[in-house]
Amino acid sequence: MEIKILGTGCPKCKQLEQTVKEAVKASNMEINITKVEEIDKILNYGIMKTPGLVIDEKVVLSGRVPSINEVIEIIKKHI
Repeated sequence: MEIKILGTGCPKCKQLEQTVKEAVKASNMEINITKVEEIDKILNYGIMKTPGLVIDEKVVLSGRVPSINEVIEIIKKHI
């Protein structure tokens, strides 16, 4: 599984990155996490508000920072 965090480096984007890392650690799964900061690449995903969360190339969330538990649930749905 691959998770991408879409964001230019704003505080919410950094918060989402930390939340995702904590959720992945708590779920005890091997998941590759990458950060996409280039505007043109972010726009290719069709989101208008950052931060964005992409799992296996599918946008699953944008424009807000979810809780750790919500991220864990999102990950479980995409296993």
